[in-house]
Amino acid sequence: MDAAAPRRSARRAVRAACFLAAALACGCATPAGGASVGGGVHDGAPPVPGARPAPQAAASSAAGAADAAPEVVEAPAPSIGESEALTIVDPEGKHAEALLAACPAGSADRVACLVSQPLARDETAAITARAMLASSGHVVGLERAHVMDGGFRGRLQLVPEPPIGAHRKHLEWVAAAAHDFDRFFGVLVRPGGPGTPPGELRYRWRALAFRFFRSVGRTTPSAYAQGWTVAYNVSGSLHTSADAVRETLFHEIFHLNDAAHDDWSRRALGPIYDAIVARCVPGARRGAAVTPPTACVAPFAPNDTKLKAGGYYAFHADGGVPEYAAELAIRYYREQRRALGVVSDNEPSWRGSFKCGPPENARAWKLIADEFFAGVDHTRSCPAPP
Repeated sequence: MDAAAPRRSARRAVRAACFLAAALACGCATPAGGASVGGGVHDGAPPVPGARPAPQAAASSAAGAADAAPEVVEAPAPSIGESEALTIVDPEGKHAEALLAACPAGSADRVACLVSQPLARDETAAITARAMLASSGHVVGLERAHVMDGGFRGRLQLVPEPPIGAHRKHLEWVAAAAHDFDRFFGVLVRPGGPGTPPGELRYRWRALAFRFFRSVGRTTPSAYAQGWTVAYNVSGSLHTSADAVRETLFHEIFHLNDAAHDDWSRRALGPIYDAIVARCVPGARRGAAVTPPTACVAPFAPNDTKLKAGGYYAFHADGGVPEYAAELAIRYYREQRRALGVVSDNEPSWRGSFKCGPPENARAWKLIADEFFAGVDHTRSCPAPP
């Protein structure tokens, strides 16, 4: 997306540093299971081909909101083994021999050793990457060099760029986001909490591959996702603060889950989305790639994010219903965080509850909560109509 990320105060950077410190102190186990493939691009560009699997770990509790991490029921996911970790840290296979020599077989934690190698010139970054692996099963690595078809943005040259030195802040923001997601999901479905009792949380946010890159002479795409992998641009226009990164990553991780649920958004939200578009663009065919007038779709847009060229990102023709769904996921995340108290004083308030708008909003809200978030909704009930 091309919309400018929200500006944040210096207090937010302090909060991000506190989150990171907590993440570095956390240590959790990583279970095993199956894998799936999916993707999306955060900047309005089309999906990028290719898929890579990855694992998942246990939840942590939120400070001031839960005393102990609940037992969350999640769909199983695979661990990232040594061979997969090697392809993440060395995507072009140019340094495999040296990496394996530096991390010999039989090492206490060979994956942690492999993760450290691209970051060896910055020990602080290496420590952060190892902490992410230990706490949430994430593997930090590099994206391969390639030319990407950026749709209306043209062809984009992407090159691997380790998050060290001046770019280390991006790794720290990603680590803070990962810790926040652990906190959030741990509180969302905690036993005995308000709202719907926890069922199966069919959402995966742990054990992902984070591949860092830089777009040559450009600032897009900020991120894109496929196959339990998020590719992160250290020069991305959206990556201006810890909070902007956190929401960008939630958006991308939703795309991965959407795809793993057999493109759920197209099947479940497609009729709602198409009806809104048809209302605002009379005569529009089902699934038509059109951008409705901004004023008409404003009551249905989950967020205020707009493209520089105009129009809500959630209803832009190049994105369609998958982007509407990802924006709805962010709105769900924002409202649940505020309802649960997992939020800072500096985070923006919202114009009431999204589900309390037009009937289409309420239907979409319940569908996404039921499919991915165990049917949980901690927001207040809507007032009865007069």
